[in-house]
Amino acid sequence: MTDKSGKLHQIDGLSRRSVLQGATALGAAALVTPFGSRRAAAEPKKGGTLRVAMAHGNTSDNYDPGVWENAFSQTFATARHGYLTEVAADGQLIGELAESWDISDDASVWTFKIRQGVQFHSGKALTADDVVASFNFHRGEKSTSAAKPFVDPITDIKADGNSVAITLKGGNADFAFIVSDYHLPIMASADGKIDPTSKDGCGGYMVKIYEPGVRASLERNPNYWKSDRAHFDGIEMLTILDPAARQSALRTGDVDVIDQIDLKTVHLFKRVAGVKVLSTTGTQHYTFAMDTRKAPFNDNNVRLALKHAIDRQELVDKILFGYGEVGNDHPISKSNRFHADLEQTSYDPDKAKHYLKQAGLDSLDVSLSAADAAYGGAVDAALLYSQKAAAAGIKLNVVREPNDGYWSDVWMKKPWSAVYWGGRPTEDWMFTTAYASGASWNDTFWENERFNKLLVEARSELDEAKRSEMYGEMQEIVRTDGGVVVPMFASYVMGLTDKVMHPEVVGANWTLDGFRAIERWWFA
Repeated sequence: MTDKSGKLHQIDGLSRRSVLQGATALGAAALVTPFGSRRAAAEPKKGGTLRVAMAHGNTSDNYDPGVWENAFSQTFATARHGYLTEVAADGQLIGELAESWDISDDASVWTFKIRQGVQFHSGKALTADDVVASFNFHRGEKSTSAAKPFVDPITDIKADGNSVAITLKGGNADFAFIVSDYHLPIMASADGKIDPTSKDGCGGYMVKIYEPGVRASLERNPNYWKSDRAHFDGIEMLTILDPAARQSALRTGDVDVIDQIDLKTVHLFKRVAGVKVLSTTGTQHYTFAMDTRKAPFNDNNVRLALKHAIDRQELVDKILFGYGEVGNDHPISKSNRFHADLEQTSYDPDKAKHYLKQAGLDSLDVSLSAADAAYGGAVDAALLYSQKAAAAGIKLNVVREPNDGYWSDVWMKKPWSAVYWGGRPTEDWMFTTAYASGASWNDTFWENERFNKLLVEARSELDEAKRSEMYGEMQEIVRTDGGVVVPMFASYVMGLTDKVMHPEVVGANWTLDGFRAIERWWFA
């Protein structure tokens, strides 16, 4: 922060008012600490090849950081890349390629000191110029990057020796969290630009083979700067979309780790010798997203009718088998700092009928696209939704879409579809990603003037009580006006062989230890 002379002061330990009231994740206070302050429950060992089977991956995936949108791409990215900051397993914020950072008193200028001695896999030394080029890739009017909403507020970014100064058009108390986003790896640059098709990175593993939608093979980076990470000699990542095939691969020893265990069989899976189930709960949530530009979803009365036509608890019980909790048609979980205690939207066929009449309708006939590629049980969830909606005079036709290509051909293409969201550590981050006007991943294409005004104001508000009030109102606006049904928050449920070890605290901000299992875990 600054003194009266305007001089920047480095933030150490517990930052000024938790980094200007904004830096918190998954209910933990935010600390700015040197990397490596977290120790595992047991001393890790080096060696072996970790084989991971994932429920995600498309043939359209690629190396471009601006388009990564599934857990395979995101886990693959953190395996080979480095970021300015990292959300630690306990939700605290730590430096990664940024050794430390300073912020101005109004949180509009952030200066990151870049770690020295880091090399890319190609042998190039990391410099502040690489940071500038990496951020600039996502900026500009012609940018199609999903990270564009995060970098648009940047009015100036420049390198000064080993530091990078980023000036924002307004204060952002959460900016140190924002730069940990998986779309924002620091990539090698030349002549002020990065190559988005390059496999080069400065992370713990180097790419040997990458077949999008099929597999990726990596080997440990011998020059990795983190001595207490990247314990495996090699990594094999596989896309196995079918949950039965994925679980069979773990049972038979063909893989060591899987994500998204089929919750219908998790009770049986726990009995398998040599296999253990790992569950973490955070911000992950499942939605049914409506395109609010298209009839009948452009009428909020129809949207409200559909929100009252779903039995949320039934989905938690029958789809999540208790591994989660009821949602309330907005994306902010109870683990978020500014979660609001709002009236719960309930299953009420009479209310649904009332809203249909308000829309001038006696009944409704709509289609809902779903595939288990969205999340395990998505089709079954849609079918349960359909059964309960019938009591309100709503004919909900479930369209079972192909798993392959779901995210490229269905999501944000079909008018109504099942969607998985990993959530985000902060309210601003989540809202900016998927609800802000013009955001690349605003999958309901929703516009609300009051919401967007509050989004900007809350981002730079330093008074915690006022900020809480603003985010509470925004959650209410999304709940009552937004184009998304959020029936449930789901735990991440993964399967591991008993030879796979992990720290005592496992990250819940994303699946697979915050996408970091590849560099945090080890073999017994």
